[in-house]
This record gives sequence, structure tokens and C-alpha cells, in this order.
Amino acid sequence: MASFSFSITGNFVNIWEKKAYPAEIKIEDGKILSVTPINHSNSQLLHYILPGFIDSHVHIESSMLIPSEFAKLAVVHGTVATVSDPHEIANICGMNGVEFMIANGKQVPFKFNFGAPSCVPATTFETAGAALNSEDVEKLLRKPEIKYLSEMMNYPGVLYNDAEVMKKIAAAKKLGKPVDGHAPGLRSEKAKQYIDAGISTDHECFTEEEALDKLQYGMKIIIREGSAAKNFEALIGLLNDHPDRIMFCSDDKHPDSLVAGHINQLCARAVAKGIDVFKILQAACINPVLHYGLDVGLLREGDAADFIVVRDLEEFNVVQTYINGELVADNGRSHIRSVDIDPINQFNCSSITEQDITTLFQGEEKLPVIEALDGQLITNKLLLDPIVINGQLISDTENDILKIVVVNRYNNAVVAKAFVKNFGLKSGAIASSVAHDSHNIIAVGVEDGYLVKAINLIIETKGGISCVTGTDEKYLPLPVAGLMSNYDGYKVAEAYTEIDAMAKELGSTLSAPFMTLSFMALLVIPHLKLSDLGLFDGDAFEFVSR
Repeated sequence: MASFSFSITGNFVNIWEKKAYPAEIKIEDGKILSVTPINHSNSQLLHYILPGFIDSHVHIESSMLIPSEFAKLAVVHGTVATVSDPHEIANICGMNGVEFMIANGKQVPFKFNFGAPSCVPATTFETAGAALNSEDVEKLLRKPEIKYLSEMMNYPGVLYNDAEVMKKIAAAKKLGKPVDGHAPGLRSEKAKQYIDAGISTDHECFTEEEALDKLQYGMKIIIREGSAAKNFEALIGLLNDHPDRIMFCSDDKHPDSLVAGHINQLCARAVAKGIDVFKILQAACINPVLHYGLDVGLLREGDAADFIVVRDLEEFNVVQTYINGELVADNGRSHIRSVDIDPINQFNCSSITEQDITTLFQGEEKLPVIEALDGQLITNKLLLDPIVINGQLISDTENDILKIVVVNRYNNAVVAKAFVKNFGLKSGAIASSVAHDSHNIIAVGVEDGYLVKAINLIIETKGGISCVTGTDEKYLPLPVAGLMSNYDGYKVAEAYTEIDAMAKELGSTLSAPFMTLSFMALLVIPHLKLSDLGLFDGDAFEFVSR
């Protein structure tokens, strides 16, 4: 590691003592040597120096960027570290996928802290590309780069003492590493049982009441604000009374959103709501380090020199970001360079035809329809009147009920078909090889021809997102596992912005149509979703017969 020794003067933000004062901070060999209060004639002229921000739960893959490119964008906003669950790539490439993320992350000055994916595959009701059993998970947990057991989405497995699930949790406990949770809507005694098994956090609370229920049983709550799931407004009030047990995260954040901002935006929004700034910074900077035992400095003497300089404690506009004493971002410009990689992937299906996605009418009086909800991962289950032409169920653009399909990307198989409401497309189709958690190809469109065109674009290049009409098409290739690009992060963000705009021009009113689309296959979030094996009821945890 390079040696970085220098001094910096500013308003030192002492989160521990809840005060800020002019000080000189000396850095030697990448560590904080001393913090010395100084006299300054006008402290209002000084910038503020504080610990760097931490995203306490994020899937790097959802940014469509490899870790090194994610870091390039994130440091501009004062983020110095992430707590990262690599289960997206693990569902495709298994252990090799996790190793890829670790290796790439090490190539840049940024503090990635990866978890051991706990649920690969996420369920038995979908086709994934890999599986990690309890022995695999323990092997990962023994690595120093693996800081925790990633979100335990199989909460029924915890409640019913599934042997494999409990072995994974036991391995984390044995090695002294925390276990992340994932239990949307779980309340009362079931929540207590889940938490008592050793689950320490949850980022899936939709309401303050649910979060308070979990807090009373000892769980820590991570407030999520991503590109699709947005729970900040519902939960931020918890920070007033529980500052030592709240953290911030993005969970899933698309590249255009990451260019715009990161955890710094949540801090600014919290200040605007009148919450004490030191409570906010405790959640954004301190709590993740303490909870996960991260090797991230907190501006104490002897700590790694991981800190940021901001103009004020209201907007949190970042002037500089330092990691291990190295200046990695300065006035909106990242100093992290791109690195070359050898992409890994698993993509083995053939092109499809319109016949493959024909949906025959079988006499249904009512059609089960997924209702997508903007800003939420949960969906509703609707029963609506079908439209039938020539014995086939078709999209109803007038009432915004469109065909949705999932194509198995790992081998040639029967295509799963259903219908979804609220995507709003009036023409064309959108498709993606990002479809949580198994990442088969998912698409929604107004006509079968458009759907086939959008899907085959992805199949031809083994991963990406597409938007098509009869006369136009946009496509963003994702050659790394069909999830991530190997190009410059800012260029990927520009390309994504263009394809997102095209989807909205076709009528979609969703704030992030591709992110919302990716969650329509996430079976562990209720209420109705579609996997490559069929329409799935997340409450009954079984397929819907049609």
C-alpha cells in the first residue's frame, strides 16, 4: 500500500461527542496520527471533516457495474465502504462468482465487505445456475474478505428449523460473524423466533409498525432507499429514538441513480426532516462499522484514514474523499481508474419464437394478474377479466394489463407466461437478464412479436437489457454474468439513462421500469411473482394453478 502522510484542517465532526470544532488532523502512513483542536477566526469558512459513508446492504451487481466501477462512482458521493451481498452473481456462477467480486474489488482503493450468500438458489421454485450448500457457505465464511452471512431470505426455513438453513446460521455464529435478515411482513412471535435464531438485521420493513416490532426483539433496522424499493419516508422517524440501531442502505441501485448520489442524499433528506445530524451520521458512518466489525476508520487516532470533506452538514456536498489516506475523489471527480477483467458468465439457451410464448385460453373466468407497485418490491394479486382473441390470451393495453414472460437462461425449456398491471407500455416491449434472484430472462410487452424481439436481443449476446418497438431498439449489453457491464461506469449510466427514457416514452410511468421488472421474478417477496417455472403465490408459497 502506498504511504500517505499529510495534514488537513477543517471543522472536525466528532460524532462520538456530538460536536464539531476546528481541528488539524495529521495522517501518516494512511492512518490518523492525531486530531488537535485549533483556534480559527471564523470556523464558518471551514469545510467539515467526518468519517466516510457506508452502504450497509447493497448488491453491487444491481448497479450493472463491476465492483471497481461501482467504487469509481460511489466515492464521488463520500462512500468509502459497502456491506455487499454477492448472491446475484452467486446464483449464476456459484463460488466462482463470489471470488470474481472479491478479486475485482481488491483492485481499487475502496473497502468492499462481502457476505457469504445464504440462499443460493433462493427457492426451489425457480431454475438457478448454481447452488451453495452449508459446507460451501462455511468455506466462504472462513475467508477474511467475507464479513457476514448474507440475508437469510428463507425465513420459513428458519421458522421450521430446516437443517441446511440452521447449519449456515450455526457456521456464522461459530466464526463470530453476524447474520443478515430478510423477512418482509414478519411480525410478533414469528418475528421473535426468526430473530432469536441469530438474525441481526432486516432491510425489508415496509412500515414503521413492522420495524418497531422487530426492534423490540433486538433486531437492527436498515433503512432502504434504492432505485425500486423506497422505504425512507416510512421509516426515517425511527432514527429519533433508535440512533444506535439504525443504518442506511440502497440494496439495489441502478447506475444513473448512483451517478446522482448515494448515502449522502439520505443524510441530507434526514436533516431536512429535522433529525439531529449526529444521529444521522451515527447511522450513516458509525453503526455499520460497529455491527459488522469492518476495517473502516472512524476518525479516531490510530484508525485508517477513511474520511470525507463536505461543504456543510445540511446538503452533504462532498468536496473530497480519502480511503487509507489516499485522495480518491475531489470536487466531483473520481480518481479511481478502470481495470481490465475477464468476464464470467453462464448462458445456455437458444432464441425463441412467437409460438413459444403463445398463451392459450383455458376457459378462465378470471385471470390472476400481478400488480406491480412503484417504489415497492411487493406486488398485489388481482383477479381480472381476460381478453381472448382466436383462443389466445392477449395483452390489454387499454387497461394496462400486459403479458409478462420468463425464459430459462440456463437451458432450453418451456417459457413461463402470465400478465402484469402497471407497467404502462402502449407499444413495444422491455426485457432483461437481470431478474432476481435466479436471473433468467424476464420481459413485458404489448405484443408477442415485440417480446420475442426484445428477448432474442439478450439471448444473442448472452445478457443485457433491451427496449424495442417495431422500428427502434436500444440495448445495453451485460457480459459479466448477464448482470454487469465491463465498461466505464459513467458510460454505462449514460446508456442506461437512454434505454430507461425509451421505456418511459413507450408509456411506462414507473420511476425505474427495468428495476421494477427485475423484481417481478423475486419469489421471496409477496404476493404474486413469475419464475421460469410458473406463476407463484408468495403467501401460500406455491404455484398458482391456471
